Amino acid sequence: MSDLTAPRAVLFDWDNTLVDSWQVIHEALHETFVAFDRKPWTIDQTKSWVRHSMREAFPRLFGDRAEAASERFYEAYRRIHLARVQPLANAKDVLDDLVAQGLYLAVLSSKNGDLLRAEAKHLGLADYFARLVGATDTPSDKPSPVAFNHALEPSGVPAGAAVWYVGDTGLDVICARRANCVAVLVGPSPALDGDEPQEPDLNFSSLAEMRGFLTRFRRTI
Repeated sequence: MSDLTAPRAVLFDWDNTLVDSWQVIHEALHETFVAFDRKPWTIDQTKSWVRHSMREAFPRLFGDRAEAASERFYEAYRRIHLARVQPLANAKDVLDDLVAQGLYLAVLSSKNGDLLRAEAKHLGLADYFARLVGATDTPSDKPSPVAFNHALEPSGVPAGAAVWYVGDTGLDVICARRANCVAVLVGPSPALDGDEPQEPDLNFSSLAEMRGFLTRFRRTI
């Protein structure tokens, strides 16, 4: 972006942006698929699917059995997630830097809000964020601007160029676009949402690269 300005607020996706949860999600999905007589996915299929909240995605997967499948998934996920989910490399370093700079921080995730907050507390990350917003916390889930604005609200910063949304998927880019904020992608770009490539405003290969960019960028303005 040629008109890029320093952020005043940074919102993050959670799963596989700040924490490593692929294997936990995959194992819970595997157990759910087996219980409902469906062929389990490979880990690559799981990674390509895990984008939207469960209340949006499971009806497409399980039809009129979506509620029962959701219960089975959550049962499996709750059994293992706190022992298995870990912060990604450099996640705490990035958050420490942003807090030191006085920026507003929040999380907007497709994960169930109660599970999101339990993980953040367990990992010692909760205090970094003014709000941890997950699925079912608002009338509509990410990528809805309703959910985004709820996460941003305490900042007093209007949606726009001073607000960055950091994620790892095409849905995260869409989420930032719908909120008229800066889309920051950590990982390969463009990212896919279904078959549609989504180009971010900023792209970093890792949180470490993002951290270095922010440090240099703020020194030049």
